[in-house]
Amino acid sequence: MIFERTTFVPAPLQRVFDFFDQPANLARITPPSTRLRIVAGPGRRLREGDRIDYALRVFGLPFRWRSRIDTWRENESFTDVQERGPFKAWRHTHTFRKVGGGVEMHDVVEYELPFGLLGRLVAGRLVRRKLEKIFDHRGTAVIYSLSQI
Repeated sequence: MIFERTTFVPAPLQRVFDFFDQPANLARITPPSTRLRIVAGPGRRLREGDRIDYALRVFGLPFRWRSRIDTWRENESFTDVQERGPFKAWRHTHTFRKVGGGVEMHDVVEYELPFGLLGRLVAGRLVRRKLEKIFDHRGTAVIYSLSQI
């Protein structure tokens, strides 16, 4: 399954990318209902190969999630891949492109739900709606956070 979202951020490219290379900022842009907290990860800017462990709630259930930064292209893009978590597979590519007046931030999430066809039938729409809400919140939170820095 694929989820895509494009968000315009009215800020310079370097500033937007610098915001995303700080692991702690993920908690700032994630809806409070997920209660996301970083359990382990680098205390510096992210780079290829880094791993981050999170504790969070998905539909109210507690989960641990480990992601690895699979690719890193400074001021252009990066990809995180779930190594452990609630999905059977998760690959999230973040792409940043300078446009007039700011940055076009494009997210592509390729994911697979557990339990195959049954998982898709039972939870497919629910997960899709949850992703839409998370990314709606995230877009607004990124813009707000950058205006406060």
